[in-house]
Amino acid sequence: MAEPVSVAAERRPGCDVVLVGLGATGGAAAEVLTAQGAEVVAIEAGPRLDGVRWVPDELHASVHNWLAEPKAAHEEPTWRGSAAEAAAPSPRSLVMMNGVGGASVHYEALSARLCPWNFEVRSATARRYGPGAIPAGSTVADWPFGYDELEPYYGRAEQLLGVAGLAAGQAGPDGLTGDPFEGRRSGAYPMPPLRPHGWGRVASAAARRLGWHPFPAPAAINSVPHDGRPACTYCGFCTGHGCYVGAKNSADVTFVRRAERTGRIRIETLARVLRIEIDGRGLACGVTFLQDGRAFFQPARAILVGTFVFENVRLLLTSASRAFPAGLANNSGQVGRHFIAHLTPQVWGWFPGWDLNLLNGQWEQGASCNDLNADNFDHAGLGFISGGMISAYPEAKPISLASGGVPPWIRQWGAEWKAWLREHGRSVTPVSAQLDALAYQDNVLDLDPARADPAGIRVIRITHRLHDNEQRAYAFLQEQMSRWLREAGAARTWTPPAIRVEGRHAYGGTRMGDDPATSVVDAWGYCHEVPNLGMLGASTFPTAGGVNPTLTAQAVALRTAGHLATLV
Repeated sequence: MAEPVSVAAERRPGCDVVLVGLGATGGAAAEVLTAQGAEVVAIEAGPRLDGVRWVPDELHASVHNWLAEPKAAHEEPTWRGSAAEAAAPSPRSLVMMNGVGGASVHYEALSARLCPWNFEVRSATARRYGPGAIPAGSTVADWPFGYDELEPYYGRAEQLLGVAGLAAGQAGPDGLTGDPFEGRRSGAYPMPPLRPHGWGRVASAAARRLGWHPFPAPAAINSVPHDGRPACTYCGFCTGHGCYVGAKNSADVTFVRRAERTGRIRIETLARVLRIEIDGRGLACGVTFLQDGRAFFQPARAILVGTFVFENVRLLLTSASRAFPAGLANNSGQVGRHFIAHLTPQVWGWFPGWDLNLLNGQWEQGASCNDLNADNFDHAGLGFISGGMISAYPEAKPISLASGGVPPWIRQWGAEWKAWLREHGRSVTPVSAQLDALAYQDNVLDLDPARADPAGIRVIRITHRLHDNEQRAYAFLQEQMSRWLREAGAARTWTPPAIRVEGRHAYGGTRMGDDPATSVVDAWGYCHEVPNLGMLGASTFPTAGGVNPTLTAQAVALRTAGHLATLV
């Protein structure tokens, strides 16, 4: 295996804070730090992407995945099911993207909060069901703070981003109301929800007949003109794409743009951080990075790392030194541990004779329910804990619908396949869930000794085994979603043959906690062993929750950066 080439680095002028990565969380931190007077240098591995490239082209964006190039595509982690197996190329997509704004540029902009229960899974489960309800081998832990502590930062993130939604008890169009299971909130959303989609109306009515409580999922998308940018056009090309009109409130057009207006941030793009450097006191003193084939050293008083779960962990492990021979901040052996990946159960339904009109609209125009999320239902006797938000949604693009929407009783090639697509291609739809998986002792991240990227730096190796708790929860949610589709009018339903692991919804590896023996960072997000080095993003989460991590990661980043701004 090739080793990274050691080169002399040119020293740059110092700054207060270096941000490694300027995506969803790095952008949030940039706004807080610059607003409070800190001088910031942000080092981003990708480019600054121009809106002219956001064409509604599924083949270009989703199939060819141009957003992953050039860096991320060469660094995809390897995967194995246990420590006894050899790692191989991942059977599922793990690639995100590099660029100013990060994955917030191309995600579907779901901006949901975790349930209060998600912050106290271990203790709350033991109280209600007894300590034996925690699955054997699980390292699930309570967060070092609760929902109420994070709530003001949730509210601030929603306001700074611009989130469209309905608060609990608030009435919306078509008789919709906000999520009754959400935690206490200090204020309403800054914008009304996106307008309902026809399929969303049908799914909402069916959910209510089942006794559930559908609501329009909150979205970081302009439902009305906001912040000098237009409202959503409902084009149907949001997930996996950037917004061609600028209605999606990604980090680059919100947090980063405002940080730049202060004049206190310098952004280095197409610049790869090779390692975090420490001084003789064991404190972080800067980073070494490559840009245009040249090596630079950027000194700083503090460093915040907000890349992605895999890269956060890899950067610590590859920044080994005499003081930290097993990797930076890893003398406790906790870096890479407690890894979690969401599971995404899915069920398809066939509605003969219907035109569901899924090829336009936006994901959050559908219907979502939290009745089966967290501990919002009685788990006694079910054999698992937790759950996930379930959603029925539009925005099924043509290629994905033509491939994923074909039932197992139809041959997926030739005349039979073409006839199905022609006659029934617009009458099928999926519903899906984001299943809150738990952390386990045997699900870890480390450096793959057998595979390196083109720069000679070893890639992350994922060791991930499915446990009984998650398999039972997965089957339960699939059964409930099948009920939902049948209640909505589906003649037949079917499920994909294999359990779907969503490796791009990754958590853990630099977990937060009060005990340095079982966590990497403290309750504020700073490394126990290197107190001026902070970690941003879902790598710090003790639990995953049943929704995507973005809004929570941004709220935590605002809290982490605000605490640092008082120190530098």
